[in-house]
Amino acid sequence: MNTGKQQKPVLTGQRFKTRKRDEKEKFEPTVFRDTIVLGLNETAGDLEAIAKFLDVTGSRLDYRRYADTLFDILIAGSMLAPGGTRIDDGDRSKVTKHCVFTTEETHSAVRSYAQLLLFLKAFTESEQTKLAMLTGILLATGTLPPAILTSLFSDNIVKEGISASFAVKMFKAWMAEKDASAVTSALRKANLDKKLLELFPANKQNVEHFTKYFNEAGLKELSDFLRVQQSLGTRKELQKELQERLSQECPIREMVVYLKEEMKRNELQEAAVIGLLWTCLMNAVEWNKKEELVTEQALKHLKYYSPLLAVFSTQGQSELVLLQKVQEYCYENIHFMKAFSKIIVLFYKADVLSEEAILKWYKDTHAAKGKSVFLEQMKKFVEWLQNAEEESESEGEED
Repeated sequence: MNTGKQQKPVLTGQRFKTRKRDEKEKFEPTVFRDTIVLGLNETAGDLEAIAKFLDVTGSRLDYRRYADTLFDILIAGSMLAPGGTRIDDGDRSKVTKHCVFTTEETHSAVRSYAQLLLFLKAFTESEQTKLAMLTGILLATGTLPPAILTSLFSDNIVKEGISASFAVKMFKAWMAEKDASAVTSALRKANLDKKLLELFPANKQNVEHFTKYFNEAGLKELSDFLRVQQSLGTRKELQKELQERLSQECPIREMVVYLKEEMKRNELQEAAVIGLLWTCLMNAVEWNKKEELVTEQALKHLKYYSPLLAVFSTQGQSELVLLQKVQEYCYENIHFMKAFSKIIVLFYKADVLSEEAILKWYKDTHAAKGKSVFLEQMKKFVEWLQNAEEESESEGEED
């Protein structure tokens, strides 16, 4: 009789699969290091090749998970142990010479690696914020040159919205140290003022989206700056096109239609257009060098184009802008000094300038340039306007 306990059956040759959701991916920074170091060493120090390698490799390696390791490699050439020494320093396959610590001691060399350090996909949102703030402060102190910001226009981080997010945090820190004018001046010098829209993907590269995004971030100064820059760019293009049409003697009707369409499309004010028109009209002619002949030449030219100017001088502000433009031009071009009053009278008779605008200019809105000369020229005509106005008023009272 068997009095022992009955043994439970044992399953042999069976393995149960672990469900994928229960698996935990191993954290292996040394394996990550070996992959990055090998790739960097194969680039032979070509910074463009390094950037391309990091970009391509980022699609299969989790940079955010290994951000500290990646940072160690790009700065010191390998993983760092507590205290700052490199792990496996004696093994050449574990260390790369293509890093900040081994580059040349020149501004341009270190700057090139600094651009690689803005490989922002590698960092968590919190790390990106801190790096953005640090970058803004270093830009304000002059430690970093504004040209380093070209890294922000890389397609891979623009598409993911990282560039715009980083930029607003960086600009906030920069403007906390310096005023907005210092920041915008630095952007102009680095030729970055015209690239700001490129912080956003192609389908969002418009002034409206930029303004909304930066205004909500509390950076209205930068959205205002962008609008001014865009407007200046539009005016330059418009001036170029106007000059071309004038040289081809394009009919006035066609020019009116074109200008009105451009005003609507680019949200341009009439005062801006009248100033451009005057400049283009005066640039369209090779003026005679003799003072007695240039006046006659100018009056003939401007009389022909008066209907064009009249379409875009329907507002008081536009008329005053034109008056000041004429004054400045006649002052800066000595042969036109005596032509000023004749041009203004011509514009009055052609309904380009109103009586009210001329009187206001004479009284308090004239420019300082050549003021005494031009006011003296206009004195008799202004007196005639004032007398005509008084007679009209007295006739109205009698009626």
